[in-house]
Amino acid sequence: MKIAVIPARGGSRRIPRKNIRSFCGKPIIAYSIEAARESGLFDEIVVSTEDEEIAEVARQCGATAPFVRPKEIADDHTGTAAVVKHAVAWFIERGNDVTHVCCIYATAPLVQARFLREAHDALTRSDAAFAFSVTSYAFPIQRALRMTAAGRVDPFYPEHRLTRSQDLEPAYHDAGQFYWGTAAAFLEDVPIFSERSVGIVLPRHFVQDIDTVEDWEQAEYMFRAINRS
Repeated sequence: MKIAVIPARGGSRRIPRKNIRSFCGKPIIAYSIEAARESGLFDEIVVSTEDEEIAEVARQCGATAPFVRPKEIADDHTGTAAVVKHAVAWFIERGNDVTHVCCIYATAPLVQARFLREAHDALTRSDAAFAFSVTSYAFPIQRALRMTAAGRVDPFYPEHRLTRSQDLEPAYHDAGQFYWGTAAAFLEDVPIFSERSVGIVLPRHFVQDIDTVEDWEQAEYMFRAINRS
C-alpha cells in the first residue's frame, strides 16, 4: 500500500488558516491533493489534521481524513517526520501493509504530478530511504556575504573571491514540496537529510516557500505565469 500524507495543522500564525486559504480560486490544499490524485500512485491520500474545518475541506477536495491528529503532535514544534510516522503507524495498526509514503505539504500549489512520479521511480529503483524535492540556489553559495556589526561586508568563503562562478560547485536546497520514503524509514526515524536520500531537482520557477503574505503573493504570480504558458 502506498499513501500520501498531507500535514495540515489548524494553528498557523503568520498566515491565519493558511492551509485552506483561497489561492487563485481554490483552497491551497486542493492543489496538493489534485497532484497526488493525478500521479496515480496512491491507494489513499490522507490529510493529517486536528482541525475539523480543514478535514472537511480536504474531503471535499478528494482526500480522506480518517483520524484526528493527536494534540501532542499538532503544535508549533513538531516536525513533519513525526506527523508522517503517526499516520503510517495508524494504517499499519489497522492491518494495512504500508510500503511507501509520500509527505506532500499542504501549501505547495506548484507541486507537479510528474515530479511525484519521478521521485517515486527514483526511490523504488534504488536502495535509498527517501527521495525528495530540491532546487538549485540562484547564486553561488561560495560567494555568500555576511554583514558585520559596522555594516561592512565579509565573505563567508574568502578563498573564492576571485573564482569564476562557472568554476564553483552547484549547490541545492530543500524545495519544500514533497518527501517520498519507505514506511520503514519513517517508522525508524531515519534522517531525511543524509546520504540515504535521493534529490529530485525541480526548476526554480516551480519552487516558492510560503511563510509570509509576500511569499503567498509571489507564489500566485508564479502559478498564473506557469498556467498561462
